[in-house]
Order: sequence, then C-alpha cells, then structure tokens
Amino acid sequence: MTEQKSEKVVFSRESKKKIVETDSGIAVEPFYSESSAPSFEKLGEPGKFPFTRGIYPEMYRERLWTMRLYGGFGNAKDTNRRFKYLLSHGETGLSVAFDLPTQLGLDSDDPRSYGEVGKVGVAISTLENMQTLFEDISLDQVSTSMTINATASTMLAMYIGAAEARGVSRAILRGTTQNDILKEYAARNTYIYPPDESFNLAIDIITFCSKEMPKWHPISISGYHMREAGANAIQELAYTFANAVEYVNAVVARGYEIDSFCKQLSFFFACRNDFFEEVAKFRAARRIWAHIVRDRFHSADDDSAKIKFHVQTSGETLTAQQAENNVIRVSLQALAAVLGGAQSLHTNSKDEALGLPTEDAVMLALRTQQIIAEESGVTKTVDPAGGSYYLERLTDELEARALEEFEKVEKIGGSLEAIKTGYIQSEIQKSAYEFQKQVDEGRKVVVGVNKYRDEDSAAAITSSKIKVLTISRSSVRYQFAGLSKFRRARDNRKLEDSLNKLEVEASKELSDRKNLVPLITEATKQRATTGEISGALRRAYGEYHPSISF
Repeated sequence: MTEQKSEKVVFSRESKKKIVETDSGIAVEPFYSESSAPSFEKLGEPGKFPFTRGIYPEMYRERLWTMRLYGGFGNAKDTNRRFKYLLSHGETGLSVAFDLPTQLGLDSDDPRSYGEVGKVGVAISTLENMQTLFEDISLDQVSTSMTINATASTMLAMYIGAAEARGVSRAILRGTTQNDILKEYAARNTYIYPPDESFNLAIDIITFCSKEMPKWHPISISGYHMREAGANAIQELAYTFANAVEYVNAVVARGYEIDSFCKQLSFFFACRNDFFEEVAKFRAARRIWAHIVRDRFHSADDDSAKIKFHVQTSGETLTAQQAENNVIRVSLQALAAVLGGAQSLHTNSKDEALGLPTEDAVMLALRTQQIIAEESGVTKTVDPAGGSYYLERLTDELEARALEEFEKVEKIGGSLEAIKTGYIQSEIQKSAYEFQKQVDEGRKVVVGVNKYRDEDSAAAITSSKIKVLTISRSSVRYQFAGLSKFRRARDNRKLEDSLNKLEVEASKELSDRKNLVPLITEATKQRATTGEISGALRRAYGEYHPSISF
C-alpha cells in the first residue's frame, strides 16, 4: 500500500514554493524572528489586563488547575462509585455526564428512552437519583460541573435540593451548569424547546445564580462542541464569543450591571492536535474576552474581564484504530491546555472511540494530568511558552481572524439570529467537510487511520485488547424500579399544583413572567421528575424541529 503525504502542501505555479498551514489555515513560515512578535507592552504581565499571559500573577505556582474527569454511566449508584474512586485517587473536581434521555427531558422509563438509559452518561430522573449520585460526597467541599443544557434548570434544582436536604446552603455550592443552549442549536442538537424560549430559560439560570448562588458558574459558554462538530480554531473563538455577547446582552437587558454577574460566567474550549495553534488560541481567547468586557460592556472591574475556562481534550481526534495511540494524543493536548493557562482540565480516556471509559482508562487519564503537574516542570513559571516568536505571531493571527468572523455574526444580528438563519451551522459544516476531505485524500495525517495503518484495520479494532465498558441490564432495571417506587411516594395534589404553576408562568410573555428557576426548584421538592418538569415546559413552549437544511 502506498503511503500518502504527511502534511497539507500547496504549490504555487509561479514560485513552486511549499506552503504549510495550521489546522485553521493560517500560513506557517519556515522560521520566525524577533520582528514577527508583538511588543512586550502588548503582551502585558500575567494577572494584568488584557491577561494574554494568564489571569493570575502566579498562575500554577500558586495553585494548579482543577483536575476533572468527565464521568457518568448507568444509574446514579454506578456513577457515585466512579466519583468516589476518582476523588480517592486525586481528582480535584467532579464533572457529570448525563444520559441522552436526561438531556432531552425524558424519564428513564419513557418509551422514547428505550436503549439509551445510562449509555452516554448517568440517568437522573428524580431528586432521589441526584441524592444517590452524590451520596457520601461533601457538597460543601467539592466543585461539581454538570454538562447539561436543555434541562440545566432541572438538574440545578435537583442539585440544590440534594444539598439542602443535607444542610448545605445553595449559597456556598461551587461548580458549573453548562447551560449553553445556543451551541446546542449550532452544533450538538440536544435541545427541546424553540430557540427563543430555551434562550430565555438559560438567562433565568444566570440571573437566579447571580442572586442566590454567588460561587456557582451558571453557564459555561462552550466552543468545545462546535469544535468537535467541525469548527476550526478561528470559528471556535468567534462563535463562542458571539454567543457570550448574546447572553450578556440579554442579562443586561433585564437590568443587571455587567459587574454584578460577569465574574460568574465561565467558558469551555476544546484542545486538538495542532499544538502551538491550540496554545495560541487560549492566549488569544483571554485577550479577546478582556477587550469585549471592558470596551463593549464598559466594565469597571478587571476581575470581570478575566476569562475562566475549562478545557477538554478532543474526543473527536481519538481513533478506534490503534487506540493505544490516543494516550499520546491526549497527553499532547493536555500539555497544550496547561501551557495555554486553563483553569480546569478534563483528559479523555484512550478507549473513548470504542465505548464509555473503563476504570483503568480513566485512571490513566487522571495520571496524565498529574504527571504534567508534578513532573514536567511547566508549572514552575508563568506562561513558559510565551515569547516564542511563532507562538506570539499565531496568537495575533488567531485574535485578528476570530474577530473578523465575530463581526460577520454581529452584522447578521448576533448569534441567535445567525443560528436561526443557519449561518453558523453552515460554516461549521463547511469546515468539517474540508477537514475530512483532507483526511480522506491523505493531506491531513491521522496515524493508524490513513498512514502507518495495520494490515487490516477492521480486524485490528475487533481484536483490540482494550476492555470496553458495558451497561448491564440489571443497572437499567434498578433505575426503573427506583423510579416506580419514587412515584408511589408522592402527594399528587401538591405535585400537580407545582407543575401547573410552572406551566402557567412559562406561558406568559417574557416581560410579564417571573424567573422560572424557583418554580422548577419547588416542583423538584414536590417530587416532580425530569420528564414531568420538561412536560410542563413542552406544553407551554412546544418542541423545536429545525426546518433549515444545508
């Protein structure tokens, strides 16, 4: 078999000069010199505006990033065991993956949930499930991130209920609800209600937390999923910040000052394989957000302009072929995230192209972060890669090109309008198509897939020695039995009253209705299930079925 070329190469007919590009299409010169880099004054110092070199003066010399392993499978009892295992081995923050029915507002025993219960995350249908998920875990000590969007208000309400049942005030809870519904319409598609109604519910969570939960991040504005859907690094930055501006505009329109809530906003980015471009992307992100907050929204508090972001290594770059190679990919991506100054990091497991990660695989993923932190030496000084001529040039290029694409979205009317018209979805799909075309033609190398392949890749996957996690039928039966028992132990009159109040309030015009989060919290206290709460909102809002094709 003939091996294909190892890099994207274009030859000009006039000069015959080889052109090499980053993954985002930025031309890379053979070498860079001092004239390529910006002045030190433009870079600034760590901990000072515009925070290119980090949001804290000492960065990891003062404290390491939060080490999270995204986890969830089966029923709440299964995942609780995994959480306690990881915490006992040095994980410093929890990150919850919910199964597809929970994400779509369906109870585990709903006919539409068949075959999906506990498969891509943990099944949470009741307050009791949430209590079991965090059994024997100190909610006043741990930071919990919840990757949930359409039903973020319900999961947050259940988390509050689980904490308060143990005497832990919501005011001291630390963590994050992802709650970024705009990127669901743009890339991920686990939405329920129409865009405007979903968007307003997301704003309810932000305003609720600004008053009730000062240590909680009510939203994690996520470029990650757009990147995994095919966006390049430029688009990831542009569309993430376009979404962020849309959210901030809406909160300000409700009468909130920028500095009363901005410090609670958080962000979420992917990290792929183009090492220096990824490091530069994180540095550019800090600078872009700092200027948006100060120059556009006129913040008087530099703390508001500090972007706090979580990074996850790229699941999309993992391969089923030669799956052991994924350890190297994850290690490089994690190192790029650390050199880029992330506040929180998840490292994917080597087996995730084959199935949910096993206990051994997640332990190796956690140890990857710990080795970087404790053995590599990169935490000894702030921004150790800063000053690289190449890196600084890439940082400038990414900032400029991301802002150019950001302005295109603004001219359409902002990201909500750009999503409704299909512009953002279309641009992501074009980028995904171009990347895959390069892989298929061998211009972009994926080791073990289109170069350095095993003789029979399909057979190699089938005979892989990597153990794959499976969800047992008994785990699903346990979830069904608990749900049935939960329903029998309710005061149905109080339950129906709480759900009716929620539906009536949600049906009002936005200018006339109250924040829905307290009503959802009350419904969970009356033992409403995830599906019943979503059902009340479905009756008020309807379901969204996109009609745009690309």
